[in-house]
Amino acid sequence: MKPIYVYAKTLPEAWEISIYKLWKEGITIDTEYGENSRDCPAVIYVEDPFAEPRIHLKGLTGGFKSLREYLSEVIDGVNDHLVETGKVDYTYHERIFKYPGLRFNADMERINQIEYVVRKLSNAPYSRRAQAITWVPHLDTRSEYPPCLQRLWFRIVNGKLVLHIHIRSNDAFKAAFMNMYAFTELQRTVAKRLGVDTGYYLHVADSYHIYERDWKWAEKFIKQIENGVSKRYYMRSDILGIG
Repeated sequence: MKPIYVYAKTLPEAWEISIYKLWKEGITIDTEYGENSRDCPAVIYVEDPFAEPRIHLKGLTGGFKSLREYLSEVIDGVNDHLVETGKVDYTYHERIFKYPGLRFNADMERINQIEYVVRKLSNAPYSRRAQAITWVPHLDTRSEYPPCLQRLWFRIVNGKLVLHIHIRSNDAFKAAFMNMYAFTELQRTVAKRLGVDTGYYLHVADSYHIYERDWKWAEKFIKQIENGVSKRYYMRSDILGIG
């Protein structure tokens, strides 16, 4: 199974190319959900993740409302209370901003990893240690639905904050674009804290896949890409007031 490599200027362009390459170069492989998937590792480099147009309508599962809700979950932590009440195992915001640390009696230490990233890069912009993780072994090895996102790595390069993310499993067709959009918004949030501009964004997925249930829609989208119709689905985020 060979990885695909994508280099693009904008988010919608990068996501679209990644879907095309995955469909053409990926392999069919089993999943733990009783269906096949088209799958491959993926390395996706976005040169200017905030250049407009920034939205690909085909990548919005559930439309603009879902994108806004997802941003609120990842950036603002509006669903963290669901972890506290035991309704879900995690949210990305909870793992990044309130990482479960060491236990002291009945209390659990919570670590704000973004505060650490900001402190580290404020003192050493070139540091290779400014990262945040999500995986908690004593919790996630027992979970039926552990986090897909594993690590975020930040660094200031040539005066700009770059972000590398590493994700173990990524639904390319129904989740990846919204993941990319939300993670780059987190990149922008950290850059503002540091008083620097944003740089490139790198998205690394161990399993970049399209589930068999979505193959019919994927084939239709591939034809739209080949016919040039897909560019009609590019949209400016500043006009929509998203992000």
